Amino acid sequence: MSQLKLRYFDFHGGRAEPARLAFHIGGIAFEDDRFAFSEFAEVRKSTPFGQVPTLEVDGVQVTQSDAITRYAGKLAGLYPTDPYQALLCDEVLAAVEDVTIKLSATFGLTGEALKEARLALVKGPLSTYLRWMQAQLQAHGGEYFADQRLTVADLKVFVHVRGLNSGNLDHVPNDLVASVAPLLNAHMQRVAATPSIARYYGSPAA
Repeated sequence: MSQLKLRYFDFHGGRAEPARLAFHIGGIAFEDDRFAFSEFAEVRKSTPFGQVPTLEVDGVQVTQSDAITRYAGKLAGLYPTDPYQALLCDEVLAAVEDVTIKLSATFGLTGEALKEARLALVKGPLSTYLRWMQAQLQAHGGEYFADQRLTVADLKVFVHVRGLNSGNLDHVPNDLVASVAPLLNAHMQRVAATPSIARYYGSPAA
């Protein structure tokens, strides 16, 4: 078994969380190397693009969160082997990443500039992508996004919806998902009930 070291900020959420969850679900041993936001300026010096997460596989550093999530999914048996189902899974991963990039662009803004940018996102892209995700979920059976089972696509949507519902994003109503794509909340609760995920969030060390 390869030695795995996943490096990311010390909080529940963000771009490393789907991979963390996949490793936990699959019982894959890995070093969960977390650091404080205050340490990021130093950490980023050791990454090729100044970004995290990174994954070390036997000492070799790999970047790009969706690539890492997909790899974790394959190790954990949470990525489709059928090419078409893999395509559906990848489509969802890429869509959530698209909207995450739009949201990330607002970090660093303050005051009226932040409010304006976030409200524009709520009225535009955030709602558009949430409605699309709900439609995809319904189109593929209503419970999972691909392969009729839990995959990393579900984990990525789960983390995204959980973040939107948290109330931690200024000017993003925590009932946004409930108002525009309520089936995604039911999906979030279904994923959260997965025993290893329930244990992960129930553990003080998680």
